[in-house]
Amino acid sequence: MFTATRISGSGGEDAAMRAMFAARTEVFVDLLGWQLPILAGKFELDQFDNTDARYLVLLDADGRHRASARLLRTDRPHLLDTVFPDLCGDVLPTGSTTLEITRFCLDRRQCARDRRLVRNQLVSALVDYALAHGIEAYTGVAEQAWLDQVMTFGWDCCTLAPARENGGRMLSALRITIDEETVGKLRKSGIYAPACSVLAPIAPFTTEMDS
Repeated sequence: MFTATRISGSGGEDAAMRAMFAARTEVFVDLLGWQLPILAGKFELDQFDNTDARYLVLLDADGRHRASARLLRTDRPHLLDTVFPDLCGDVLPTGSTTLEITRFCLDRRQCARDRRLVRNQLVSALVDYALAHGIEAYTGVAEQAWLDQVMTFGWDCCTLAPARENGGRMLSALRITIDEETVGKLRKSGIYAPACSVLAPIAPFTTEMDS
């Protein structure tokens, strides 16, 4: 269990990160029913929310959380190699130019239209971040309904192995290739929508855990 969490950085980053972890609780625990650790009865954090993690956080004009995603290095422990290695078959993309997308979170207090817009903005932010930082691919784990959406965005996305049942959910591991043509492909499909308020990427959390 988590025994201490310290948030550093500016006051704005502090508030944004707390809002993100609270939103993750509302989506992944309250809505989807995932069995995840909750800090202080409010914030969803796990062992991967450490100094290696990076976050993309989209805020509204008042600084409230709209959407967020966590990026994990694949040359360090991450979900696919630690929690879901059976999803990858014989292929596990790793390396300094590959990041894993986790905790893709859209705030529940938005209407369907706004959730679709902010989804597109977060996808666009992920691509823009990758192009700016030499990231050539993303990996991730997706349930079937989300995978069906991801496959329609227009980018180069493939599954790494057939879907497998895990805890009553059908899960797939996926790989998304990012290159100089990706933005154009997202524009063509109507997905590309850069956001003006992105807090990215920051890693302000230091966590200590009981053994």
